[in-house]
Amino acid sequence: MKVLDLTFASPYHNIACDEALLLECESGAGEPVLRFWEPETPVVVIGRSNKIKTEADLEACQRLGVPVARRSSGGGAIVNGPGCLNYALVLPMDDDGPLAKIDRTYEYVLERNLNALRDLTGARLQRSGVSDLTAGGLKFSGNSQRRKRRFVLFHGTLLLNFALPIVETLLPMPSDQPAYRNHRPHRDFIVNLPVPAPRIKKRMMEEWNAREPLETVPLSRIDELAEKQFSQDEWIYQF
Repeated sequence: MKVLDLTFASPYHNIACDEALLLECESGAGEPVLRFWEPETPVVVIGRSNKIKTEADLEACQRLGVPVARRSSGGGAIVNGPGCLNYALVLPMDDDGPLAKIDRTYEYVLERNLNALRDLTGARLQRSGVSDLTAGGLKFSGNSQRRKRRFVLFHGTLLLNFALPIVETLLPMPSDQPAYRNHRPHRDFIVNLPVPAPRIKKRMMEEWNAREPLETVPLSRIDELAEKQFSQDEWIYQF
């Protein structure tokens, strides 16, 4: 597996990069990859089928100048920004392998991520719900996936040194909540994992055997996806 540590200034390019890496692999032109990126400014990112007016406080976003973006994978709305470490895995699927089914994919990938993280902190880390990672019952990572015929994009965000109160400002209570949340407001539900990003990157690269840099980055495809899809109101506000 290759590794790519690449952050764009535009949130739409960051989202487009994950999608482009998936499409490159699906077409046979790309390679399995582990990507990292760390945004410099806040952005609200909603899931593929989210109703934007339900899952994001658009008035607050506009007032604070925080852009809203829609990713191509499922899951709920998040606030991303400085202090968040984002990762993406593009992995080949096998009919008989651990990635053959959606639920098994969550179990397989998140257990491997936990294996990479557990020795970095004294906190009790575990998988909670379908797609979350928690420390002492508080969420520090949300994850989602997008599946094609031959490859899957599995990506997520880890809260490390994030300004947590902004989440309650920009996001209402989600319409779909995991049972373990127990209707807790954002301030009582999320937490930072106080581990430096370089240490997490190193351990995840070791866990996924991602040691060589990705030499060919599909920049033109990323630009096209960002400009013609992910930054367009027709995509962002479609639901």
